[in-house]
Amino acid sequence: MTASVLVVDDEPNIVLSLEFLMKQAGFDVRVAHDGETALASIEKKPPDLILLDVMMPRRDGYDVCQTIRSDPKLKGMTIIMLTAKGREVEREKGIALGADDYITKPFSTRDVIDKVKRYLGDAAD
Repeated sequence: MTASVLVVDDEPNIVLSLEFLMKQAGFDVRVAHDGETALASIEKKPPDLILLDVMMPRRDGYDVCQTIRSDPKLKGMTIIMLTAKGREVEREKGIALGADDYITKPFSTRDVIDKVKRYLGDAAD
C-alpha cells in the first residue's frame, strides 16, 4: 500500500515543489494551505506523514502539531516541520510539541525526500 504525505504550507511554490517531489518518489500526496484545512484533511483521512510549515494563516504549524499530538488516534503519525525560522529555540519548540523532525528553509529537495523515505521506509512502493 502506498504511503500518504500531507504537504501543509501557505507558499504556493513550496507546495507545488514538494507535491511534485513526493509524487515522483511514489507517495500519495495531498496538500493544505493553512492549519485549519490541514486538520480537516487529517480528520477525514489521516496521512502517514505530514510536512508541516510553521508560519501559516489561521493556525500555525506549532498549533497544528500540538492538536495532532493531543489526539490518541493520531499518535503514530510522523510530523516533519518545515520553517524559515532556523534558530535553535524554534527547533526545540517544534520537537517539544511533538514534531518528529525539523527542516529549515531553504532546504535541499534531496534532503527532504531522503528524510521522508527514512521515516516511511519503502512504503512508497
